Amino acid sequence: MKTARMIIGIVSMVLFIVITFQSCAAGIGNALQDNNEVSGSAGFVLAVLMLVAGIIGVAAKKSKGGTITAGVFYALGGLIGISNVGSYSDLAIWSILAFIFATVFIIGAICQKKKSEIAD
Repeated sequence: MKTARMIIGIVSMVLFIVITFQSCAAGIGNALQDNNEVSGSAGFVLAVLMLVAGIIGVAAKKSKGGTITAGVFYALGGLIGISNVGSYSDLAIWSILAFIFATVFIIGAICQKKKSEIAD
């Protein structure tokens, strides 16, 4: 499970670049159309939260608290993204992916807790 969380953290750091470029393009489109949507900005916030969660996930791979913190950042990013989907429809995909990553990290923290209780 630790390896999966580390891979997800690295993938999140790479996805930060992709989501940021897409969000910038969506933000420019929203500004040019003057449609009062914030999907581009929400995508950028999601990208930053995924970057932060990925860094925490890689740095605190043995810490239960770090695992939970990364899961919360993923969930928060997914919530912000999914609630602001507009013309930037890829935001829904990235938000669902963030929710999946949050689930993996939170389940990993629960399993990590159970293993430490058994060891004690």
